[in-house]
Amino acid sequence: MPFGLLRGKKKAKSKETSRLVENEEGGTAKAAGLPPPPANLRPRLVFHTQLAHGSPTGRIEGFSNIKELYGKIAEAFHMPVAEILFCTLNTHKVDMDKLLGGQIGLEDFIFAHVKGTRKEVNVLKSEDSLGLTITDNGAGYAFIKRIKDGSIIDRVKTISVGDHIEGINGTNVVGLRHYEVAKMLKELEKSQTFTLKLIEPMKIFENIEPRSKGGKLADGKIYSGKETLRLRSKGPATVEQMPSEFEEKAIKKVDDLLESYMGIRDIELAATMVEAGRDKKNPDELAVAFDETLGDFGFPDEFVFDVWGAIGDR
Repeated sequence: MPFGLLRGKKKAKSKETSRLVENEEGGTAKAAGLPPPPANLRPRLVFHTQLAHGSPTGRIEGFSNIKELYGKIAEAFHMPVAEILFCTLNTHKVDMDKLLGGQIGLEDFIFAHVKGTRKEVNVLKSEDSLGLTITDNGAGYAFIKRIKDGSIIDRVKTISVGDHIEGINGTNVVGLRHYEVAKMLKELEKSQTFTLKLIEPMKIFENIEPRSKGGKLADGKIYSGKETLRLRSKGPATVEQMPSEFEEKAIKKVDDLLESYMGIRDIELAATMVEAGRDKKNPDELAVAFDETLGDFGFPDEFVFDVWGAIGDR
């Protein structure tokens, strides 16, 4: 089967902008930063947000990708954007099943988890597999999404799901993608002790509850929640229908393959791969599509073939 395609690297660019935030409790609004791009370049949607450890409610709008979203949240709460680790939807808990990816339901409530306690942990790699799955926040922070029961990492009780991996053996990994961090951990020598620098999310308060109502478009039109705002690394965000049942199953299968092959979980990446595979007639066409949209990853041929099978349910 002729794979072996030349995979060029393409870097996505993003531009942070800021506009208007509003504290709902005080009812005051403060303008800040540069005006947003023209309205026709991005949907005029308003979302409600809180800091997961406790805060008033803020309102954010005018973002097209994850980095811009974090910028808006930081602006709303008057904090450095670098303090935000990741976001969850409709829960203040560190729930990886509710992790914000590349899609936000039009009625979703966004909780931002910020940096808490720093910790440095020494781990003996007594087995080949550490038993952890890595994901990232789309803005340069890799963190632990899953820990396998009974694994090396599971036995180190100071390491938890949601911990941001800041450094490995003295090497700063901030800015690396999840698959790069996973590769570094996999390549650590067996029977050697290594050091992880971690930052855990700030502890949450149990009395936070999200608002029950969702956002509105600028024209006042209320959406049913069956549509989502799709955030893209290139181009403006778009309002789309929720994935079909078939697409959801295919996305889950591809996400499972990402964990199996690369030790990462990334629903948005999986969704992008399923989208790229639409109408492709064979694995070679799928490989070309991956080269064009996801060239940085350099997926092995066996992985592409398995994704082809998952997408087509063959």
